[in-house]
Amino acid sequence: MTLSLIVLIVLGLAVIGYFLGRQRAVRTAERDGVKLHSLPSYHGESVALFAAVPALFLLGAWLFIQPVLIESSISGKIPDSAVPEGGAKSLVMFDVRRIADGLNQIIAQGDISESDLVNMSADVTDVRARLAEVGVALGSDVSPVVFEAAKEYRSIELTASFFRNLVVLLVALAFGIWSLARIQPGLRARNISETFVTALLMGSSLVAILTTVGIVGSLLFESISFFKMYPAKDFFLSATWNPQFRGGSDLGFLPLLWGTLYVSVVALALAVPIGLMIAIYLAEYAGSKLRSFAKPAIEVLAGIPTIVYGLFALITVGPFLRDWIAQPLGLGSSSSSVMTAGLVMGIMLIPFISSLSDDIINAVPQAMRDGSYGLGATKSETIKQVILPAALPGIVGAFLLAASRAIGETMIVVMGAGAAARLDLNPFEAMTTITVKIVSQLTGDTEFASPETLVAFALGLTLFVFTLCLNILALYIVRKYREQYE
Repeated sequence: MTLSLIVLIVLGLAVIGYFLGRQRAVRTAERDGVKLHSLPSYHGESVALFAAVPALFLLGAWLFIQPVLIESSISGKIPDSAVPEGGAKSLVMFDVRRIADGLNQIIAQGDISESDLVNMSADVTDVRARLAEVGVALGSDVSPVVFEAAKEYRSIELTASFFRNLVVLLVALAFGIWSLARIQPGLRARNISETFVTALLMGSSLVAILTTVGIVGSLLFESISFFKMYPAKDFFLSATWNPQFRGGSDLGFLPLLWGTLYVSVVALALAVPIGLMIAIYLAEYAGSKLRSFAKPAIEVLAGIPTIVYGLFALITVGPFLRDWIAQPLGLGSSSSSVMTAGLVMGIMLIPFISSLSDDIINAVPQAMRDGSYGLGATKSETIKQVILPAALPGIVGAFLLAASRAIGETMIVVMGAGAAARLDLNPFEAMTTITVKIVSQLTGDTEFASPETLVAFALGLTLFVFTLCLNILALYIVRKYREQYE
């Protein structure tokens, strides 16, 4: 029984419980000749909630805990001799899961039976061919121990899934019947329903907080592991970035930080003034017809995939800057440069700043404009001295959003700025950013526990702290220069 089917059955029981709860509440009130404390719909909702919520909560917890327990059990049975030299047991467990999924697929297709699976071994050619048909290729180095572990993994997973489905259905039925049996005219079903809704809203509000805590926790723990292997002093103060997965790496952070800031500053230097001027024009000067056409046309830029911007930087902007500016001035001969990535990224950021700033400027009360005009101020003076100060918090928020987008951009930098980590003031030289190196360090067939891989988490944590400081700075600026109006 699949997971989606179990969820549908639980939801079906909840729907049935809703109608049975309503019917029982009405009949109970008619039998006793009294009024219900709550509407019949609230009684139905209470039965549906008790039938669905505990069962679905148990299902979610089971899905989270089951893989951890199974992997822990199987991993403990795999001998160290089955782990390839220079590899990790986590890679062996990846093969175990992959083979187990392949066995599920070929059994579902009817190619083999459960009884045939018991006698199979990793050396059987027919099994390898069938697994290859479903996308699981067994190399010659896959030992029989790993194959037997995959069969045991699959067996335990099927057994655990069977008991999971059984327990979830029993919990849904038990709570549904219990909730249905306790319906009485005086039952405060409305309070029960509203309590569930309050808890749901509170849980939804906690999602953002828990997500942030999870992100910071995952980055922090892996970064601690990295700094145990590599000195923090060398990471933060070294000006050399030269990862060598065979040892002797120099993992200096400064060249990546410089490239990130350089590209972001170039992008914001283009996007901020243009985007703000577009917003002011559309909000204060443009007519309704021009505004209805120009604003959607500008916002089209925000919907273009970043890979398209990267191709534009690689094919058009980069060669243009190289042939017409960099080479004639003797500043470089590469089409990949900070200026290429920064200019294209700035074009991408224009609609973020213009659209948000335009909405914020339009939100300034018209009475403030009328008051300024009544005092004899011109339109430009009103914009500069009244409208922009009133809209400053929102405009700073738009700038912050654009800066965060620029700092976190990857594809445009890969295709427009290159991958060279260096400290250089020449904007026509190739450089790279933190996000690009995070991707490059986590891709490829490398050992996860090595410093060259774990450095990606240290980079991510540092980038997170840098963005947090940027938010604090923006908040300080807003509070210092914000003007309050009643």
